[in-house]
Amino acid sequence: MSDSSRQSVMFEGIADKPLLVKFDRPDQSSDAGAVLLKAVDEKLGLTEQFAEALHDRRQPSKVQHELLELVRQRVYGIACGYSDGNDAAKLRNDPVMKIVCKEGAGEDQRLASQPTLSRFENAFRRTDLLRAGYALADAVIAEQKRRRARSKPKRMIIDVDAVADATYGDQQLTMFNDHYGHYCYLPAILTLQFDQESDQHLLGVALRPGNRKGFQDVVTLLKRVVRRVREAFPKARLVVRMDADYGAPEVFDYLEKDDLLYLVALRKNEVLTRLAEPLMNAVRAESEKTQATVTRYGDFRYAANTWGRKRRVVFKAERLVCEGKSPKDNPRFVVTNMDWSARNSYKAYCQRGDSENRIKELVDGLRLDLTSCTDFQANQLRCLLTAASYVLYQQVRGRATEAGLEEAQVPTLRERLVKVAALVQESVRRIWMHLPSDYPWAGAWRRVALACGADTG
Repeated sequence: MSDSSRQSVMFEGIADKPLLVKFDRPDQSSDAGAVLLKAVDEKLGLTEQFAEALHDRRQPSKVQHELLELVRQRVYGIACGYSDGNDAAKLRNDPVMKIVCKEGAGEDQRLASQPTLSRFENAFRRTDLLRAGYALADAVIAEQKRRRARSKPKRMIIDVDAVADATYGDQQLTMFNDHYGHYCYLPAILTLQFDQESDQHLLGVALRPGNRKGFQDVVTLLKRVVRRVREAFPKARLVVRMDADYGAPEVFDYLEKDDLLYLVALRKNEVLTRLAEPLMNAVRAESEKTQATVTRYGDFRYAANTWGRKRRVVFKAERLVCEGKSPKDNPRFVVTNMDWSARNSYKAYCQRGDSENRIKELVDGLRLDLTSCTDFQANQLRCLLTAASYVLYQQVRGRATEAGLEEAQVPTLRERLVKVAALVQESVRRIWMHLPSDYPWAGAWRRVALACGADTG
């Protein structure tokens, strides 16, 4: 029995004659849109800088796949939905993947196998990964500086957040986290936002053991990116925005010493509640009179027991009224060194909720949580490769305005722009990619392609 016959199936009854399906076209791909990712990557120089940051310790005479090819195979594979190395290896003969990783679709252009990819992920030291992380941040910052050459930003916000990455095996440094109730890693995610723009540009992902407190490592991570951001945008005011997990004395001391503005949430306690009580009483009275939700904003000076001095706290005094439920107090507190009004300061903090959408895209869309390697450094590399994939999607999204996809998240971008069937043909002078004539998103795809640097053919 031929291989084609073994990989075929037949349906009876769904058409007016038997329907035979075969997996027998080596010159076709399911991921034509990977060329869009490659196009923005060429403009950004991301995978090239990433690969240059890694030290290749292999014997040159035995190297079949250069580091740049391996980086691209994993970054583009993750972006196309093949997050695991085993998945990526199945595409080593995919014509489009060969084009974007090796710049040719010929039979002699086979990509790396699963064992090669596994050795690649486990080949690097902490210093390599630090340089790769810097390369990612530098590429993002340089691109944003280029785009804003004529309109300098006045204010930039660095958001710091973390996500619980559940672990189930024998991974190094996986620890039990009391808050989440399971063994996990706790990667920290840093993003950068400009002025009033809604998009938050990913600067980096740092994998951490699951038992790390939120504030641990945050000063080190901020120092790594703040210097680079300031060098690129020396006149912009930097604001750091974080949730209550990061409200430690050493964090505040660093932020103030480095002349950084900040908005950091505070957990409720008896002292904060007592200081907010006068405004809460007024809110309760107004809510009882109107039988509606009432929200007011205020501020006061406050010092926790571990702080060396008092700091400004802005708060939301709110009484929630919902039909069918008893009225409920909803006070919220944020410590800040900004001189904005209490309302504007609190509203500015609340905008950090968009960072949760970035985390959702990273985890649900690109499987940031697929840290199944035994070695901790290998899992950190996976996080950085995933971050690189996300940066490429952000670049595509930034060029998708005319296609109506400027707010689309990764799964939608992948479905409409990447997951496209293609017939690939190569001649001496050029490579042809034939896409379906009835592809429903053909117009959007073409507009994005032109925005990514393609010419009208």
